[in-house]
Amino acid sequence: MDLVATPADILNACILMVDDQAYNLALLKLILREAGYTQLHATTDSREAAGMYARLQPDILLLDLNMPNIDGFGIMEQVGAIEQGSFAPVLVLTAELDPEVRYRALQSGARDFLNKPFDRIETLMRIRNLIEVRLLHKEVRSQNEVLEQRVRERTEELRNIQQEIIHRLGHAAEYKDNETGYHIIRMSLYCGVLAEALEFTPDAREMLLRASPMHDVGKIGIPDRVLLKAGKLDAEEWEIMKTHAAIGYDLLAGSDSPLIQLAATIALTHHEKYNGAGYPRGLKGEEIPLAGRICAVCDVFDALTSERPYKKAWSIEDSLAEIVRGKGSHFDPRLVDLFVQCLPAVLAIRERYSED
Repeated sequence: MDLVATPADILNACILMVDDQAYNLALLKLILREAGYTQLHATTDSREAAGMYARLQPDILLLDLNMPNIDGFGIMEQVGAIEQGSFAPVLVLTAELDPEVRYRALQSGARDFLNKPFDRIETLMRIRNLIEVRLLHKEVRSQNEVLEQRVRERTEELRNIQQEIIHRLGHAAEYKDNETGYHIIRMSLYCGVLAEALEFTPDAREMLLRASPMHDVGKIGIPDRVLLKAGKLDAEEWEIMKTHAAIGYDLLAGSDSPLIQLAATIALTHHEKYNGAGYPRGLKGEEIPLAGRICAVCDVFDALTSERPYKKAWSIEDSLAEIVRGKGSHFDPRLVDLFVQCLPAVLAIRERYSED
């Protein structure tokens, strides 16, 4: 769309004039009113200038340089702070011919100069030109804000779609498993509690919350005879079961999305053990990504405290004791200590999302 400032737009522009000489202001008002300008504001007190500018948001500021209290350079500094890098429409009124003064004015934010004594035609032309630039700049900024809002809305829409896909894949795995949807809710929220205790940024914590429900998506690829077996798995079946970590990674790997990339990492590493005895890669200590170490603690705790067709739920005390016993062997010691400290928050989540 073409950007055009109409004659009506220009004549309705807000004009602020600051000059300690009342005669100069009266002359400018006369020239501008005769030309059809309607929104004219003026002050002879330079101390009022910044407040009027902030309140009026004028389309042009006609500013004298040599004034008592605050000179024009001081006002331009105040205006620059108000505009915060945006286009400041400052037209300097001056009888000063010294190039150094003009250079300083331009460096301070002046866009143009209007010489005293005022020539009517030059005055109107320079004011009109600067107002037109200001109005076009405001229109461009307004359109940019609209476009940025549309981008934010579209990004949020894509983010929600991505999250829905993740949850649906997680639920797809549950349909084949004996676990329930509450498990992935509780487990991901426990991860969020630990992330907060670790002082993750809000974005990083949110990313972990959204990615962790995919930890067992690889169970989609495990045969029912193994996945749904009520009794203890034999050695061959256990080796098949362990492949779900690599299967989950294969399902998720290769995405450009940081969220899916994190989910793939979690799927692959949440069964690794701190002492290197885990699977599928036998990673040890901090070789295991932090997200995988966090999910390991949270996943095991929720599994222990949950009833399944093949086992009774453990008590909180026994489950926590098992987590502590795994400190330094199964689990990252620091995460175990934090989990114990965060137990009240964990139990509140467990109560809220109880399978009962």
